[in-house]
Amino acid sequence: VSPSGASMAPPAGCCSPAGVQRRLPILAWLPDYSVQWLKMDFIAGLSVGLTVIPQALAYAEVAGLPPQYGLYSAFMGCFVYFFLGTSRDVTLGPTAIMSLLVSFYTFHEPAYAVLLAFLSGCIQLAMGFLRLGFLLDFISCPVIKGFTSAATITIGFGQIKNLLGLQDIPRQFFLQVYQTFRKVGETRVGDAVLGLVCMVLLLVLKLMRDHVPPVHPEMPPGVRLSHGLVWTATTARNALVVSFAALVAYSFEVTGYQPFVLTGQTAEGLPPVRTPPFSVTTANGTVSFTEMVQDMGAGLAVVPLMGLLESIAVAKSFGLTNVLGSLVSSYPVTGSFGRTAVNAQSGVCTPAGGLVTGALVLLSLDYLTSPFYYIPKSALAAVTIMAVAPLFDASIFRTLWRVKRLDLLPLCVTFLLCFWEVQYGILAGTLVSVLILLHSVARPKMQVSEGPVLVLQPASGLHFPAVEALREAILSRALEASPPRCAVLECTHVCSIDYTVVLGLEELLGDFHRQGVTLAFVGLQVPVLRVLLSADLKGVQYFSTLEEAEKHLSQEPGIQPYNISEDSVPEHKVALLKA
Repeated sequence: VSPSGASMAPPAGCCSPAGVQRRLPILAWLPDYSVQWLKMDFIAGLSVGLTVIPQALAYAEVAGLPPQYGLYSAFMGCFVYFFLGTSRDVTLGPTAIMSLLVSFYTFHEPAYAVLLAFLSGCIQLAMGFLRLGFLLDFISCPVIKGFTSAATITIGFGQIKNLLGLQDIPRQFFLQVYQTFRKVGETRVGDAVLGLVCMVLLLVLKLMRDHVPPVHPEMPPGVRLSHGLVWTATTARNALVVSFAALVAYSFEVTGYQPFVLTGQTAEGLPPVRTPPFSVTTANGTVSFTEMVQDMGAGLAVVPLMGLLESIAVAKSFGLTNVLGSLVSSYPVTGSFGRTAVNAQSGVCTPAGGLVTGALVLLSLDYLTSPFYYIPKSALAAVTIMAVAPLFDASIFRTLWRVKRLDLLPLCVTFLLCFWEVQYGILAGTLVSVLILLHSVARPKMQVSEGPVLVLQPASGLHFPAVEALREAILSRALEASPPRCAVLECTHVCSIDYTVVLGLEELLGDFHRQGVTLAFVGLQVPVLRVLLSADLKGVQYFSTLEEAEKHLSQEPGIQPYNISEDSVPEHKVALLKA
C-alpha cells in the first residue's frame, strides 16, 4: 500500500521495477517523500513511542521477564518494517497476548524467550516463502474470539496481584484465582489506591481522546493550540500516567517511606548483539538445544501461528523481525492493534514513523532506566488492564446466538480450554470448527420438490463424504415409493465431483434402470461434465432446463435428452471441455 493508501500494481517480473518494489516496499514511497510527510511521521512516531515504552515495561511483567526485555522487543520491528512495511499504519512490537504466550512456553527464562523468538521467526519466514497461509484459514473467527477473550481475562486477572500489591501469587490461572482471593486481606492500600487512580485517569484520558473534535483551519489559533495540547496529553496517556505514578513513588522514597511495590532495577544500556542462546547453563547442568526445543513443545507452533493471525501477507516482515530481534534479546513480537490505531489517528504517512518510535525506545534504554526503577507495579498493571480490556468482545456471544448458534460451540470450547492450556483450547476449537465444516460437506443441504417427478437440488458441491446421504435421499423418495418414480438431480450449484461420487452415481443409475425408471441430470457445469465424460458412465441423460427434464420424464413427446458422450454434448460445452 502506498502512502496515499492506494494498492501497488502487481509485479510484472522479478527484475521489473514493480517486482523490486514488491520485495523491498520502501522503494515505492521513498522517492516521493516530502517535508510534510516527515512532519506527520515524526508526530506519529513520537506518539507511538510514548505509548509503547510503558506498555513494553508492563508486557515484560506479563511475560514473566525482567522489564528491559520488553524494551529490547520494542525497537527491532520498527526498523525492519521501515524497509519491508506494506502498510503505513502497522506497528510491530510486544503485545499483551504474545507476552502471555511467552510466559506459558518459556518458563520465565530469558534464554528460552529469545530462542523462541528466533525459531518463531524462522517458522514464519518459511510459511511466507512456502505460501502456507491456508493453514490459518482453518482457524475460524469463533476460535480466535474464544482465544482472545480467554487471554484477556487471564492477562487482566493476572495483573490483580500487582494492582493490590500481593506477593507470592502463582502464574497458573486457576491457582492464581484461588491464591488471589485467599490473600486479598493482604492488600497494600497504597498500591490499590494508586492502581485504581491510574485506571481512572487512563479511562478519562481515553474518553477525552475519543471525543476531541477534529481541528479545522478556520479555528482561532488559541483553540487549535488547546486542541493540540489535549490531543498530546490523551494520546500519550500511558507515559503521562506512568510518569505521574513514578513521581509519586519517588516523592515517598525521599521521605524514607515507600507504600508501593516498585518495578526495581532495569538493566541500563543497549542490548548486546549476539546469537540466540542454543543452550543454557543452569544449576543442574547444561540444557541442550534439543532439550530446550522439547521443553517449549507446542509453543513452537502456537506462537508463530498466533503472530500471523492478522495476515499471512506480512509473514516475511514479522518473521524477519523475530529473527533479527532475537539477536538483541527480543522475545516474540507481532502487530499491535492498539498502537496501530494510535499510529493511524496520529496521521502517519509512511512506515518511516517507525524510525522515530525505534529511536525513542533506544534512547529510553540509554538514559531512562534509572527513573524506571520508581515506576510502581500497580501503575503498570493499570496500563496492561486498560490495554487488554477492549480485546474482550462480550457482544460476540449475542451475535453468534443471533447469526449461527452452532458457531458458539467452537467459541465456548476454545474459551474454556484456554484457561487450562492454550494449545489445547486452540486445537480443540479448531477441531470442532473443522468437524462442523466436514459435517456440512458430508450432509449437504438439498432442496426437494415432490411430484410425479422427484427433483433434488444439492446446495453445494458433491464430494465423497456426501455420497451415502445423496443415495439415501434419492432411494427413499424415488425408488422406495409405490410405484417407483423418475428423479431429476438439479446440479446448478454443483461445481465439482470426485471419483467416489461418480461410483455412487453409477450405482444409482443401475438401481433406477433395474426399477424401470430414469434418473436424469439438469444444469451440469463444465467441470462436472468433464469428469462424467472421463468416467464413461452408461445411461446418463441430462437436459438444459428443469422444464425439459420434467416434460420428457412425464412422457411428453418432442423433448429428447442429451446422452453423456462427447458427440452428444452441445457445441458450446464441447469447446469449453476442450479448452
